Amino acid sequence: MSTHHHSHEESSWGKRLVVSMIMNLIIPAVQIYGGIISGSMALISDALHNLSDFIALIINYAALLLGRHGPTYQQTFGYKRVEIFATLISVGLLYGTGFYIAIEAWYRFLNPQPITGQLVIWIALLGFAGNIISALMLHAGSKVNLNMKSAFLHMLSDAATSLVVALLGVIWLYKPWFWLDPVFSWLIVGMILFGGWGLLKDSILILMNATPPGIDLRDIQKSLESLKGVKEIHDLHVWNPSAENIALAVHITVPDQMLSSVNDLAEKVRTILFDKFKIDHPILQFESNSCDNAKLLCSVVKHDHKHLH
Repeated sequence: MSTHHHSHEESSWGKRLVVSMIMNLIIPAVQIYGGIISGSMALISDALHNLSDFIALIINYAALLLGRHGPTYQQTFGYKRVEIFATLISVGLLYGTGFYIAIEAWYRFLNPQPITGQLVIWIALLGFAGNIISALMLHAGSKVNLNMKSAFLHMLSDAATSLVVALLGVIWLYKPWFWLDPVFSWLIVGMILFGGWGLLKDSILILMNATPPGIDLRDIQKSLESLKGVKEIHDLHVWNPSAENIALAVHITVPDQMLSSVNDLAEKVRTILFDKFKIDHPILQFESNSCDNAKLLCSVVKHDHKHLH
């Protein structure tokens, strides 16, 4: 039942992403046109930020569709990790856009140009409305899916930039402070760099199979070794196969016994791992003799097989 509910939610996110994509294609087109006519680089920057989001949303949507495919003999964890690559590409796109905006803004700073404030206000408010609607549609999915979080944060930062561009338009109605145009363009670049860094870091940690944030391996060791029938645990690995799942592999040393006797113990281990650490994909290896000096972490080394001959 929960699987059906989860797939229904993902389908709903997919539809919302499509609506956001359409809006993020129309709005930047209007903003670029308005930016050229009014002479505002900030409006063009905002449009390019929106347009990079359109491309990022296409990547996110494709990743969401691919991520639904189950495991295969070649991809035993399925395709969920495609979403992580999509997030990395999105961040790369945003950073590229930021670099372009920074250079263009520098030319404008050296040669300030007059700007039509009223046109800037109306077009920026159109962008603000579109981005707020998109952000509200993607908010629910952003809590459980790194990809949707990426799209949601893009929409939110776009809404904020559009609002400030509208405020700049109000200033230009009364004051010829046209230097504010490139300065605010640089602030947009700062937001792009800052917003992308967290996603970049999370994605790289997942690709490195790092221990997920908030999980302490010694806590897992303590919890499992406190169970009756567990002598010790070693060779412990915890990682994210995808942004939403946590996997674990561990060797558990138990007294010598019939294999069927460890079934109850295995169930207790799985319950503790899920309830306490949200680990939903445990791989457990029970044994009666400890190998590798029973170290909690094992080093992956090339073994010398000479002693076998």
